[in-house]
Amino acid sequence: MKLTKSFKIAVYFGLTAATLGLVIFYLSWNLWDYFDGPLPGQRIILFPGNLSLIYFWHPIFTEEINFWPKLFMLLFGQFILVTSCVVIINQLKRVIKNFITRK
Repeated sequence: MKLTKSFKIAVYFGLTAATLGLVIFYLSWNLWDYFDGPLPGQRIILFPGNLSLIYFWHPIFTEEINFWPKLFMLLFGQFILVTSCVVIINQLKRVIKNFITRK
């Protein structure tokens, strides 16, 4: 199966977002005492992952889940949501471009 260029770009964005999320989470976890709380900007960068934890994973699982599965679910949600958004934006861009060039 041949993957399209826009899908490859979306996957790269998703992998980058998941990797960046892992690094930010690691830094926030280890620098909690230094900042007296989470790392500044952590909530913004991990927003897609936290969104998936709240609205997708939380209704399926309870809050009493262990750390490592919850971290995996956060990073998986980060990857899926960012990849999906980039695919949708690429498709919209293609549709608008086709609409404009027809005139």
